[in-house]
Amino acid sequence: MRQFIVEKQNLKDGLIELIGREFRYLRQVLRVKKGDMLNVRFDDGELRGTTVAFIDDSAKKITLQVCDFDATGEGGAAANSITRGTQAGEIKTAFDGRKFVLFQFIPKAQKFELIVRQATECGISVIVPVIGEFSEANCTRMFEGAKRERFERIIKEARQQSGSPVATKIEEPVPLEDAINWWKAFCGGEGDSFAEKNGLGVALWERTEGEEPLNQLVNNHKNAQNICIAVGNEGGISPSEVKLLKEKGFFSTIHFEGNILRCETAALYGIAAVQCAVSQLNQQ
Repeated sequence: MRQFIVEKQNLKDGLIELIGREFRYLRQVLRVKKGDMLNVRFDDGELRGTTVAFIDDSAKKITLQVCDFDATGEGGAAANSITRGTQAGEIKTAFDGRKFVLFQFIPKAQKFELIVRQATECGISVIVPVIGEFSEANCTRMFEGAKRERFERIIKEARQQSGSPVATKIEEPVPLEDAINWWKAFCGGEGDSFAEKNGLGVALWERTEGEEPLNQLVNNHKNAQNICIAVGNEGGISPSEVKLLKEKGFFSTIHFEGNILRCETAALYGIAAVQCAVSQLNQQ
């Protein structure tokens, strides 16, 4: 675990009281003891060092005390943190403040859970579940009630393990045209200048017609602060959906040479490729 995610409303007078699932995770899984140190990331993004001040096993409550040790891991008491190796505060990105969005055409639930976990670890800001032509008829049921809460737990666990400072969120499932309208509002742009000034949208497609080289796209949109990656589900993205993405969302299609990937593999592969291209641009 690189960090422990806590809602800031739990912080009172420098103390954080944890019960329920949080207590069980820290006590039974991580086996923390009094005096242990760990990094806490609040929901507003602030990273602080804490010490386990009290453990009440009968009341099933752990109290953390916010302290002054350096959460970046540069010497001092942080060396005694229960986190081994790279500390959360040491993790840097080469994305220059850019936000990454994933348009994921909704696959089967088990695959979507894996995509959510991997996208969170990669620092995706928002996941937009898209109801596509190849989505199952009851695909939105996985976002209802307790099932929706499961996705929130997956995101929290992925952030804690990876140390991601990005508070990944999942939007409600929507048809593609509504997703495109959401994307425009997210970037704050309309009209023909939208793609050049406000956002870069790329759709992974198994066909080669109309494709554009990824590095060229990134270079042509070097000022874009918002980047959206659209990935199909089982069956991919249909030609009519690609046409809608291009004409109304100003997306471009990219094609990776090689084998046809499963949707859960394609999402991770596509995110990594786009982020790598952005990192290389920033290093030039």
